[in-house]
Amino acid sequence: MPLFEYTGLDNHGRKVSGRIDGPGPGPVRQQLREKGIFPTGLHESSLAGARRGWLDLRSLLHRCSTAELASATRQLATLLVAGLSLDTALGSVAEQADQSMIGQVLANVREEVMQGNSLHEALARHRAVFPDLFINMVQVGENSGTLDTALLRLADFLEGQDRTRARIQAALAYPVLMTLVGSTVLVFLFVFVVPKITRMLLEMKMALPWPTLLLINLVDLLVAWWWLLLLGLVLGFTGLRRYWRTEAGRMRIDRMLLKAPVFGRLLLLIATTRFARTLGTLLQSGVPLLKALDIARNLLTNRVLRRAVETARLRVQEGGSLAGVLRETAVFPSMLVQLTAAGEQSGKLEEMLFRVADTYEHQTDLSISGMLSLLEPLMILFMGVVVGFAVLAILLPIFQASQGFG
Repeated sequence: MPLFEYTGLDNHGRKVSGRIDGPGPGPVRQQLREKGIFPTGLHESSLAGARRGWLDLRSLLHRCSTAELASATRQLATLLVAGLSLDTALGSVAEQADQSMIGQVLANVREEVMQGNSLHEALARHRAVFPDLFINMVQVGENSGTLDTALLRLADFLEGQDRTRARIQAALAYPVLMTLVGSTVLVFLFVFVVPKITRMLLEMKMALPWPTLLLINLVDLLVAWWWLLLLGLVLGFTGLRRYWRTEAGRMRIDRMLLKAPVFGRLLLLIATTRFARTLGTLLQSGVPLLKALDIARNLLTNRVLRRAVETARLRVQEGGSLAGVLRETAVFPSMLVQLTAAGEQSGKLEEMLFRVADTYEHQTDLSISGMLSLLEPLMILFMGVVVGFAVLAILLPIFQASQGFG
């Protein structure tokens, strides 16, 4: 509960002061009167503000996962559907997740709700944990009296986002593991094994074939100038990162990513799926189209797509058609444009957006599977070529020496 500092008079008319916990100013005044103290001044303690500020700082440093937020949201919705009051439901969910960040944040949210603030206002104080989409859907649910329904839709949306992220991470786990193992093997081979063998070959003072000479020069280069190569990589990465942080650089890089041969299509599918599902969820919950477009735009990381959605929002605000503007931007897939037009004509825009999201989510899974089926043999082939070249470069002089002795 919040901590309050008070000043007042006791039953003998003497001035008293102190601190007391309470759900809000009204209940605290009543508690003081029951103790025989008549408050003349009452305000929330700065210690409580510092404690809330520390909680906000921890929220920034340790953001809760989408799975945790989805689980807490579904629990809260279930308790509200069962007929519990909002503060009781918040307290129950916070108590179950007491050791996690989401539990501490919900406990703080409950205190603010008990002080008379609305739920969406209390959530807005913790934007590091609750995104704008979450806050706006809760606000619409409170205004329409359907908070439990809004929370259930939010839980479905967050769980879908978490499943998509889990599928992508699971699909990339094997290539990442192969990359790490392969890199470790190659580093061990070129740092510890090859130098000893090449030194032995040089001591034999025989004419070496060009693959062996190339391998020896390559190893000498890596051993002597590894720090320069590392410095070049660091400087290149730093320069690229600074360029990426500029508006022009970010736009150019994002445009190049969308046009990349293999990854560009996959990135577009993932972004379109997220945009369509987010926009459909917001519209289904009663969020106005302009506000929904603004929230969905902020969830896109690609600047080219964000600018296209911002242009669409401005044109819709002027009275234009969403499908027409998306067609003019020429960055989103044609299915999104066509089904958006059908949804606007039939009045079922959110339903059509969900169809787009489901279709592209399926295509995303197929694209990831196809990319990985191509990536795995390419990685094996690359490692085989590198190791095979090293083995060939080592064995050729040995074969020549054995033929000479023969």
